[in-house]
Amino acid sequence: MSSLVLPNHQIGDLTITAVSDGYLHTSFDFLANIDPVDASRMQEKAGIADHTSIHINCYLVRGGGRTVLIDAGAGGLKQWGGRLKTTLLLAGIQPSEIDAILLTHAHPDHVGGLMDASGEAVFPNAELVVHRREAAFWQDDSNLNRAPERARGNFLVARQAFDGYRERLRTFDAGEVLLGMSAVPLPCHTAGHTGYRLESGGQNLLVWGDIVHFPEIQIPRPDVSIAFDQDAHLAAETRTRLLDLASSEHLLIAGMHLGELGFAQVERRSATYRIAYEEYRSLA
Repeated sequence: MSSLVLPNHQIGDLTITAVSDGYLHTSFDFLANIDPVDASRMQEKAGIADHTSIHINCYLVRGGGRTVLIDAGAGGLKQWGGRLKTTLLLAGIQPSEIDAILLTHAHPDHVGGLMDASGEAVFPNAELVVHRREAAFWQDDSNLNRAPERARGNFLVARQAFDGYRERLRTFDAGEVLLGMSAVPLPCHTAGHTGYRLESGGQNLLVWGDIVHFPEIQIPRPDVSIAFDQDAHLAAETRTRLLDLASSEHLLIAGMHLGELGFAQVERRSATYRIAYEEYRSLA
């Protein structure tokens, strides 16, 4: 792979590049409202060989004198991902060139890449930008104490990331967070789960965070939620609403768990939705 083969889109003056951090694996037992056999069958029909793999995307945004990263991948935590730094280098970007990191939320596969194994910030010059509710949730001791044992490590990862960038941490509630990049509230995967609408030159793109983890399952079946959702019912409602919006407005979508092509549109066929990945585009 070279910088000439990373998927990207031009939105007005903004160049958005999909940068892969790699994959994680989970069990279909974490899915609700679908039998694991049916989930596997849907993946098979979509041509996905490794049925339980979940791709981890981050997005590089360049324009207006800024070099921005949206999410930072898993960084190899739990043996998930870990390719982000290498992929950024293939895009011609050193970690020190990133001047802002927008977080969709603070699960480990989105903030694990912020810190290295020695506890140092990977992006030494970057402002870390996150929704106020998201930062507050992970730093609240009462939430930590109520969390099941299996989830407590997530709090420690998020807190380490926030602490590592504490001198450069900025929170927001709504509106434009950087020039041409506006927050879109997407309840309720996490307390402050946020998408970003990128607009320039009359064009726009929606980075929708973790609306889906298995796109070939959850787009045609938006009622299928995953155990990582804090409120599965509300997350399914948000997903259905967003699929309707994306299909009716013909929005270009970027998502943290879309495939390596990184960009797609949602098409509505009668009463169901399907994902249509955008044609491959290079930086050349």
